[in-house]
Amino acid sequence: MNKARPFLTNSSPPTQRPISCLIPSLPDDLAILCIARVPRSHHPFLAAVSRAWRSFLRSPLLFSVRLDVGASQHFLFINLRTPNGQSRWYLHDSLRRNHSPPLIPLPAPPLAYALGCTAIGLGHFLFVFGGSLEGILSRHSFSRCVVQIYDARFNCWRLGTPMRASREFAAAGVISGRIYALGGCYPINEYWAEEFNPEKEQWRRISSPPEIRMKWMHGNAVIGGKLLAKADQGDVAFDPAVAATEVALTQEKAWSFVPTPLHLGWRGRAAAVGEVLYSYSNLGKIKGYDFTKDEWRTVEGLDKELPEFVHGSTLVNLGELLCLVWEGRRRGEEMEVSCAGVKVTKTDAGGLQGSVEWSETFVLAFPRGTFIAHCISLEF
Repeated sequence: MNKARPFLTNSSPPTQRPISCLIPSLPDDLAILCIARVPRSHHPFLAAVSRAWRSFLRSPLLFSVRLDVGASQHFLFINLRTPNGQSRWYLHDSLRRNHSPPLIPLPAPPLAYALGCTAIGLGHFLFVFGGSLEGILSRHSFSRCVVQIYDARFNCWRLGTPMRASREFAAAGVISGRIYALGGCYPINEYWAEEFNPEKEQWRRISSPPEIRMKWMHGNAVIGGKLLAKADQGDVAFDPAVAATEVALTQEKAWSFVPTPLHLGWRGRAAAVGEVLYSYSNLGKIKGYDFTKDEWRTVEGLDKELPEFVHGSTLVNLGELLCLVWEGRRRGEEMEVSCAGVKVTKTDAGGLQGSVEWSETFVLAFPRGTFIAHCISLEF
């Protein structure tokens, strides 16, 4: 029996061709609406129907229609890094068919992945920037920071507009369709904070007071229209809506330090779902931060569904579902990567109750010392 081909196959964006005669006796606009609703895991089979179908499945029109009709899906992208500096991205589809591969490797980017690079998702685009290669910050011309962009629709990479400052271990987040990057500059300079406009494909400097310019960032999350960044000393909050004002004194108010309880309970790579920031504690518990009461609360009900303690844990917002990814057991030159989708609801008493919607474990051939570097959610 022939195995289903991965639905990511082409390596460059296709040329748009006229779409016609998709379904006999149906107008093309109606046929497009029907085909666009089919899950991505079925697309390899649809592509075998005809040349017209194959052309439509490789066109930008398909993805815009999927967004319009609410048929787009959220996919998890996992990045593993080996001790010798090799890096590999994988795509995971929790809704795939049983005979589909659990993890689909992405093609290699134009340039090597740098240690300490930052990864951020914007719609169907994955942005990777900054980091260092053999101790040297990755740079473009004029010492600008290299930016690499992956288009999940067409499974291809390209180089993006470089940032003004070279960065390593920077924080980043998407707010109102724009990317904001903070920190990681060495030496610290006036481009410590930058904003990316995807329509113009331009980076611009954001004014930042010297007292908040920490060197390294160890985690970030977007919640309530603000970018929170876990730093070396004191966690930073940035509000782009306030920063957009033209009054210099008002712009300074866009920056603040997070409350002490939030800072003390935030461990590593957290994720915001709804109005709650989730973190994985040192005691092996998922906890959610209540901003109104300024306190952390343990997500109950997961003791029997998740391991007592997970190593290398990362939390991701996967289509408003809290996704936990962690490193499992080692088997010589193999490692386990596990992930689970957790639905969290608030109880009448104000607590947090969790339940595992799905979970999976994969065995990959990677040497000891390999770790999960990034987990990103993209919608397409």
